[in-house]
Amino acid sequence: MSDLSRHLPLSNRERTDESAVTGDWRVALADVVALAAGLARSQDDADRFLAEAGLGSSAGIPLTEVVAEIRGGRRRRIRSLVDATRALLVLAGDRPVALPPTLSGAVALYAVTRMPFERRAAVAGSTFSADDAGWALGRGPVRTATARDILNFVLGLSDTVPGTPRGPKL
Repeated sequence: MSDLSRHLPLSNRERTDESAVTGDWRVALADVVALAAGLARSQDDADRFLAEAGLGSSAGIPLTEVVAEIRGGRRRRIRSLVDATRALLVLAGDRPVALPPTLSGAVALYAVTRMPFERRAAVAGSTFSADDAGWALGRGPVRTATARDILNFVLGLSDTVPGTPRGPKL
């Protein structure tokens, strides 16, 4: 299992109280929208972000208000977080984005299992290791890259396979 799995609730780590575990990604989604609010240069940018994130019904509303609506609203699934993260990376372009490691790892884990066949084939038998976020996904030779480079690939924003595989040390 991937290194990220040891941080997930209900895994095979030491038993603790996990009664608060939920599939609600509302807080993380609100965090992504808050990051987008800091990157949007105009309301048009904000509306484009909302449409790409699947939050189009909020078009015309300032992103800071959308954040409050999400935090106090209905439960959100990881698919909403993945769509919003992809829209955030599109909005950011070449500008840096400070995604928390747990968020980037969760999005990468979800997206890597849903990549088109040709993308999966390009990295089959490899491990993606995010050197700036402390997580890894997969089995096999390690492909080290930034979490952003990995996300760009698994979300279909880049055709460049991240990292160069490194074999075992001799």
